[in-house]
Amino acid sequence: MKLKRFLLRYFPPGIILEYARKSGEVETKAIDLLNLTHETDVEVLINQIVFEEPLISESKKPVLRKLIYRLIDKLETKNTQRFYLFKILRAHILPLTNCGFNKSGSQFITGSYDRTCRVWDTLSGEELLTLEGHRNV
Repeated sequence: MKLKRFLLRYFPPGIILEYARKSGEVETKAIDLLNLTHETDVEVLINQIVFEEPLISESKKPVLRKLIYRLIDKLETKNTQRFYLFKILRAHILPLTNCGFNKSGSQFITGSYDRTCRVWDTLSGEELLTLEGHRNV
């Protein structure tokens, strides 16, 4: 197995290892850092991860250190964010099965057990398009 790259997961905090098997198949493995705080001794944590995870060599410590500090910074800023109910949209007859946003967040789509998909304007809550005729949910 060979480590290809690190991926950062902000919630729940962790690091994803993307690696290739000898067969060439690419897989991932998660290292959960659920107890990570600004008080965490990063050097002790790095040494523990390197000791326990055979995919990570000593030479990868600087990269690992940078990722952990980035996670800690994100955890500290998370406390200042305030979330609130923005809008309630009631258009589907049955419960939703899916919801997805475009990259800019200006539009989103909902799918429902009523076998319709609806495209919405995020800011106004206006329904832009309804897709009907699906056989499967």
